[in-house]
Amino acid sequence: MLNFVIKRLLMLVPVFLAVSMIIFLIIHMVPGDPIDNMVQIGSSPEQRAELIAKYGLDKPLLVQYGVWFRNLLEGDLGNAIILRRPVAELIEENLPHSLLLGCLAFAFSAIVGVASGALAAIYKDSWIDRGVMTLILLGSTLPSFWLGLLLILVFAVQLEWFPVSGARSWSALVLPVLTIGLHGVALVSRVTRAAMLDVGRRDFVLMLHAKGLSHRRIQLQHVLRHALLPVVTILSLRIGWIVGGAVTIEFVFARPGLGSLLITSLNQRDYPVVQGCLLMLAMAVMLGTLLGDLVQASLDPRVRDSLK
Repeated sequence: MLNFVIKRLLMLVPVFLAVSMIIFLIIHMVPGDPIDNMVQIGSSPEQRAELIAKYGLDKPLLVQYGVWFRNLLEGDLGNAIILRRPVAELIEENLPHSLLLGCLAFAFSAIVGVASGALAAIYKDSWIDRGVMTLILLGSTLPSFWLGLLLILVFAVQLEWFPVSGARSWSALVLPVLTIGLHGVALVSRVTRAAMLDVGRRDFVLMLHAKGLSHRRIQLQHVLRHALLPVVTILSLRIGWIVGGAVTIEFVFARPGLGSLLITSLNQRDYPVVQGCLLMLAMAVMLGTLLGDLVQASLDPRVRDSLK
């Protein structure tokens, strides 16, 4: 297992290099720059050129990337050009909000997804199964931002049960968590149902039926336990994607977080902040995938053997 962990960690190094380069190049290829938001009306070309030189934007792109990456290895994400604060400090302020939202959405996806998938498998071909599958279909096809706006309209504006936006209370988390978590519920529920139906056709399950155990007991105590391997894998892979998926939802609900910081900085073309936020989100996806592989390897020896 130790060899698997070391090899899997080493595989992250070229991925990290490629991701950092892609992030840097894409941001600098977008039209406009932060200087456009800094120069005042009537400023002379000399003043603009002075600002460009001050922030090193006059250097070749490869040189700028080299400087940024060298500072990154030293733990320095640079200073925000527009906000004029260290990027690490801005991320440190906003990251807890994104992590809280992502963790709650992940827990919601896991609990409701496994429960609804198991229910659909136990009562296969009944009205319960058809109802769960219909909800899964709706949850997987509705765009997150559209679902978020719909929830705001119904539960915040019409019924006034929850705040429309902000992060001043725990109740403000309910609608964003539902918006992000429902997509995860659809995926986890579908995987749980399919895995339980697959396990339910194995010989040991037929033997349990022959011994006279009740259908519900067999499904909950034996089938569900064996079906959890693919579910755990899917859940671990969802960790990074849930944090990334919170980007648009934070903006829809006007919540503080990496997503709101990223979109605001993108509008201002504040390169260091955008680079820092995108790098954090990419690392969340990479670490979530790594965690998923490690969980899968710990449960299935064939996965460990695949890297020998």
